[in-house]
Amino acid sequence: MAEQNKMQAYWRTNLRYMVVLLSIWAAVSYGCSIIFVRQLNAFKLGGFPLGFWFAQQGSIFTFVVLIFAYYFLMRRLDRKFDVHE
Repeated sequence: MAEQNKMQAYWRTNLRYMVVLLSIWAAVSYGCSIIFVRQLNAFKLGGFPLGFWFAQQGSIFTFVVLIFAYYFLMRRLDRKFDVHE
């Protein structure tokens, strides 16, 4: 029974990581490139309006950074619960 509780805690933490990271990505993707685009377009990045930059590149860069964050979080979680290879 202890092993089952351990795995439930592992998956609960894993799901929490996914929800938080995907929420960040959604906030950046939708918030910066759709909701706040007019406010962000007042600033320039590389000669382009910042809102346009987030719509084209920023959300992709954010997603890649979140992939690495998930990798490091899961590596640490796997070691904590001793399920690493």
